[in-house]
Amino acid sequence: MKAIIPVAGAGTKLRPHTYTQPKALIPLAGKSILSIIVEQLVEAGINDFIFIIGYLGDKIQDYIRQNYPDLSATFVVQNERKGIGHAILLTRDIVKNDEVFIVLGDSICEYDVKEVLNNDSSMLGVKKVDDPRNFGVAETDDNGITTRVVEKPQIPKSNLALVGVYKIKESETLFKCLELNIRAGVTCLGEYSLTDALECMIRQGARLQTFKVQNWFDAGKKDSLLASNATLLKKLGGNIPDGSQFENTIIVPPVSIAAGCEIKNSIIGPNVTIGEHATIHSSIIKDSIIGSYADLYDIVLTQSLIGSDTEVKGESRSLNIGDNTEITLGKQ
Repeated sequence: MKAIIPVAGAGTKLRPHTYTQPKALIPLAGKSILSIIVEQLVEAGINDFIFIIGYLGDKIQDYIRQNYPDLSATFVVQNERKGIGHAILLTRDIVKNDEVFIVLGDSICEYDVKEVLNNDSSMLGVKKVDDPRNFGVAETDDNGITTRVVEKPQIPKSNLALVGVYKIKESETLFKCLELNIRAGVTCLGEYSLTDALECMIRQGARLQTFKVQNWFDAGKKDSLLASNATLLKKLGGNIPDGSQFENTIIVPPVSIAAGCEIKNSIIGPNVTIGEHATIHSSIIKDSIIGSYADLYDIVLTQSLIGSDTEVKGESRSLNIGDNTEITLGKQ
């Protein structure tokens, strides 16, 4: 079994942060998005990984090699942004005929990975959503067997969204379908989708069983990322390094504070994640994510996403600031 994790996207909906940092490395409840995915699969017994990288791919490689040195990791470069389907096809020579477990690089879900691995069928993770038009959608029979999948349908016949988790036993059929679609120019919004390849597999007789995930944490946009951060913090309880002392500071759980942070005269929380070596003085912060090495002074922040190596001074704002930025708010 090989795990395939596509992380080549530019993350345009999270700009300016993704100009300097891959979306998969943005901190969430004390971990990066990518680490949550990797550790979930490693815990279930998968150790052979293929990461499809592109924009800022060197940062993904460095992160994996530094944090998971024992992982069997192969990196495949997608130079052209032609969609997830095109990205998966690039792994064909590495996968050969092995089974694959595909998890999109921003798909954080709660489900029993071992149970999915032990099932005899190929499996697609799904979740009921209110408006399925922005997702791949699965139509199923009474036994949960997929009868049809459609990418971003204008008139959905099902509210079961594909969450970005796929176990495929018939990898040879998958790659043939991907190749057929690319040759035929079958695209959705100008990209080759994995969903269209799955539909091709169904037409060729593949049996794709669905399984429902308990929770699906959206990390695609600022507001949904902050909401996912809050939910995960409440679930995991947050984390503060042992022995941490923050002068004249009130911590309102749940909060995750990384090592090396200096916090004085502040109120932190609830629902705040702070990266390593951040400095926060005379500030109030809640419902926010603060990057590593950020410096915040005399500021009130709520519903804010602050990048790494950032300096912010001034008065209350809701901000969305990328890395390597210096901002002073208020009168000089």
